[in-house]
Amino acid sequence: MDIPTAIPAETAKTLDGLFRQRLAQSPEAIAYRQYDTASQQWLSYSWQETAAEVARWQAALAASGLQQGDRVALSLRNCREWVLFEQAALGLGLVVIPLYTDDRPDNVAFILADAGVKLLLCQDLPRWQRIAPALHDSAKLASVIILQDDNGDNGDNGAIQREDERLIFVSQLLPEGKHPLQGLAQDPHALATIVYTSGTTGRPKGVMLSHYNILSIAWNGLQLVDLGEGCEFLSFLPLSHTLERTAGYYLPMMAGASVAFARSINHLAEDLQQIRPSALISVPRVYERVYSRIHKQLEQGPALKRWLFAAAVHVGWRHFERQQGRAAWHPMLLLQPLLARLVARTIQARLGGRLRFAVSGGAALPSEIARVFLGLGVPLLQGYGLTETSPVISVNPPWDNIPSSVGICLPGVQVRIGHDHELQVKSPGIMLGYWNNHQASSEMIGPDGWLYTGDQARIDDKGHIYITGRIKDILVLSNGEKVPPGDMEMAIALDPLFEQVMVIGEGRAYLSALLVLDAERWQALAQEYGLDPENPASLSDRQVLQQVLQRIRQQLRHFPAYAKIRRVHLSLEPWSIENGLMTPTMKIKRPQVLAHLADAIKEMY
Repeated sequence: MDIPTAIPAETAKTLDGLFRQRLAQSPEAIAYRQYDTASQQWLSYSWQETAAEVARWQAALAASGLQQGDRVALSLRNCREWVLFEQAALGLGLVVIPLYTDDRPDNVAFILADAGVKLLLCQDLPRWQRIAPALHDSAKLASVIILQDDNGDNGDNGAIQREDERLIFVSQLLPEGKHPLQGLAQDPHALATIVYTSGTTGRPKGVMLSHYNILSIAWNGLQLVDLGEGCEFLSFLPLSHTLERTAGYYLPMMAGASVAFARSINHLAEDLQQIRPSALISVPRVYERVYSRIHKQLEQGPALKRWLFAAAVHVGWRHFERQQGRAAWHPMLLLQPLLARLVARTIQARLGGRLRFAVSGGAALPSEIARVFLGLGVPLLQGYGLTETSPVISVNPPWDNIPSSVGICLPGVQVRIGHDHELQVKSPGIMLGYWNNHQASSEMIGPDGWLYTGDQARIDDKGHIYITGRIKDILVLSNGEKVPPGDMEMAIALDPLFEQVMVIGEGRAYLSALLVLDAERWQALAQEYGLDPENPASLSDRQVLQQVLQRIRQQLRHFPAYAKIRRVHLSLEPWSIENGLMTPTMKIKRPQVLAHLADAIKEMY
């Protein structure tokens, strides 16, 4: 089989141009794989078959009266249709706006109105019916396309469509027959997409990214990671997340790799076994959950099993450090092949057994979790970036992987440390600005073209970047001491009892922690002290609070003197997107949590 040639950004010119270049170079190669529920099997689609479907979508969109520059949005789970719709829209010069499928309806309504979206592609009718009541000004939203027609031929859809004339089902929309694949000669620096940031405070802002912004970052990222022959990605991080879109959609297209779309997070373990991917793109939460499940199984197993696991990680980490050129040979390395066979390969097999690399980005990955995976032979690479930088700024290359860092800059990306230790970036991926928000744009990007990340960092003499805090998240105690809570929260969350953690203390005399407990482990703890796990008062039991504080002290034992938690508030109610306390990218909305728990916080102080 011929190894596909990577397509440079300059050759592709635009995102839809990249698709046409890949089609011309590899028409018969497998582009995508997707599970078909009707036949209960994975189906493969070539670039040529994909292009034929893109052309059908283009014919349908062209007939809808949309003009070049109009905004269209999609709210879909990761699937082949996501690609078909976006490529069709981009080829017609439309601007694509991705939406999170689990975002709150009021948030979606704001985005649709703010961007002046004229056409929306929605996963299914129930999803649209959740969004529709939140729309106040729907004058510009002229068409709503429903992808999944779950009502069949029972006549319900006709009544629904008469009720809302904007609705049309895909089965009624796409024309039959063959259609030409269209593509405009567009400026690479023209607006391609508006990606709305999650917004931990206030309303989300629309990040305007050009074709070249995304293509340049995908190409520069490809220089640091060798995909090799026959590489296949498993796509499960939402495509509305810019990391997945750039690194898990456009980068594989650029390299000639294939992508399989996972069915859901609930099916992820099974999909990993069936697809056996070469590459994964994810956020730390997924690796944290795998880590937690492993430790839960170890807790329930014999002591010998726990000892073998610890030994495998310890020796495996030494082996990794020696491979990286940072450690000398040691006699314990003689045990590495045996421990790898007994322990490490079992963990690797859960991830499919063929991983060449697994990228973690979007938030900080605790060093302990990275150390465990790397010690078990899982090639985990942490990276860093912002939606506003398309998104990757840095990544740990396989040959120079320091997991406590967020890696080295991509080629073509520059960084510097500014005032208050802030990391500043100059990159070909820097956004065009925020949609309809010039003030926010000028606050984010200086007149010299450097972007202010808002993250505090240091850079070592070899170019590795270490994120040390978030300027806005720094807590200033009443004695003037400044405390970065992020690392403390990650350390506390390594204890599987704690599902979610937020350290507080702004303007106070001491630090406290707001904690959401793991329900199953809480039941075990309550039973240990003879308490009723269903009684909310049990969460305030003196013995429970003392044990929680003791466990926190254990997790923070290596931290400086400032890292002392004096009070805790325990809850079993998760902070979620639905209750407005988490963003769609799973970041805690600190102001909203503080407001939600204002009475409890008052009692703590």
